[in-house]
Amino acid sequence: MLRKIRILLATIFFVGITLLFLDFTGAVHAYLGWMAKIQFLPALLAMNTGIIAVLLVLTLLFGRVYCSVICPLGIMQDIISWIHGKSAKKNRYRFSYSPAKHFLRYGILVGFGIAITAGLHVIVALIAPYSAYGRIASNILAPVYKLGNNFFAWVAERAGSYAFYSTEIWLKSASSLAIAVLTFAVIFILAWKHGRTWCNSICPVGSVLGFFSRFSLFAPVIDTEKCRNCGLCGKQCKAACINTKEHQIDYSRCVACMDCIDSCKDGAISFAYRYRKGFPVKPGMTEEKEMQQKGENGPDKGRRAFIISTAIAGTAVAAKAQEMKVDGGLAEIEHAEKPERGTPIVPAGALSLKNFSDHCTACQLCVSACPNQVLRPSTSLMNLMQPEMSYERGYCRPECTMCSDVCPAGAIRPVTREEKSSIQIGHAVVNLANCVVNTDEVKCGNCARHCPAGAIRMVREDPSDPESLMIPTVNEERCIGCGACENLCPARPFTAIHVEGHEVHRTI
Repeated sequence: MLRKIRILLATIFFVGITLLFLDFTGAVHAYLGWMAKIQFLPALLAMNTGIIAVLLVLTLLFGRVYCSVICPLGIMQDIISWIHGKSAKKNRYRFSYSPAKHFLRYGILVGFGIAITAGLHVIVALIAPYSAYGRIASNILAPVYKLGNNFFAWVAERAGSYAFYSTEIWLKSASSLAIAVLTFAVIFILAWKHGRTWCNSICPVGSVLGFFSRFSLFAPVIDTEKCRNCGLCGKQCKAACINTKEHQIDYSRCVACMDCIDSCKDGAISFAYRYRKGFPVKPGMTEEKEMQQKGENGPDKGRRAFIISTAIAGTAVAAKAQEMKVDGGLAEIEHAEKPERGTPIVPAGALSLKNFSDHCTACQLCVSACPNQVLRPSTSLMNLMQPEMSYERGYCRPECTMCSDVCPAGAIRPVTREEKSSIQIGHAVVNLANCVVNTDEVKCGNCARHCPAGAIRMVREDPSDPESLMIPTVNEERCIGCGACENLCPARPFTAIHVEGHEVHRTI
């Protein structure tokens, strides 16, 4: 029964979180957005102490249920392992006990903390479990999902129905896609062959929760009197943490999947209170002798390594699809080339480039949720895979706050529509050499007509000639950097006006 409950809850969380990355209408986030905000690392970076406390208490009570129920990357590994187990009968009992690799686990955790401290966000983004799954979902699954949606839209259109509408499928970042494919391949191979190796040897969240789960009140317990050493529990344990010869379970690696309980035909394993009198001990030893032996062995090396690595990591943490636009309803505007920006643009609510960079885990949930196709993964090495704004396909509408609504890590703070319309994330810069007024000698004024902030004014190119054409000028104090002018400028291949980002945002 416990295993069935775990599978049901894991399915709900996995489907819900996946839909957050696949949904392009914005409807799912209103109901399931909280699932992203309770992920461990995003909550830690956002300083959501309430969520962190709940997750730690949950671990101290029931072990690493977070890893088997809430974490989407962990559940994905279970699905891959389950498929392998079902592919042939001989694969059903393919696991075996292996000692914990403390040096590797806590070494990676120390490196993870150092990477956060040093601002090496690429390393953090690569191994953070929620972020890794987010990139897999947004770069690999989302295009397939949209392709299926577009097929149904095509069928519905021919049936005279508007139940579906098509959405554009485009490559936001080749590097991000390549990393997502490589990450999926590595995790797939590890899960296919060895189950939860990634969780128990690489994942920093697994290492942190693994330390606390060693002291959990409730966990799978082996009754040595009922056990007949058949070894089925160890062969079913995808965490490779059950030493059937010694009747021991490594609770730092146990993810509380309950598979061992379900596999035992003698009822020798049960999910029970660990510290009751008569708790199972090693065969041939009394509780008193075992406690004496533990005392003689001195402090546990894994615990000491964890404390050091946690201190480092803790210090580090503290320190709809857009419509195609037309010019006056007459000529379709083709996509422009991306301009070279001196300073990247990040969304309103990010506060500053540094705050955004320090908190963003590159999960790309905001990229998937952006209805204006403004956000895309960065290709810069220092901020690789973290979102940045560009206006070739749309502009950041002042009334849209989707990215700040969905961000779980505090990289984009929640802002209201009123607040967003007064936050300056950048300012427009005019390059008259590219303006069609000069290159084609025609009237335009597209940028001024569409500026929602009224920051662009058209003036005579020659003030002394009343017949001269009008050119744009920008009032930087009023410009909010939304990019409407850049997006709607007809100059090609490079627009005559583009937005330069601000390192620190300000309210105007």
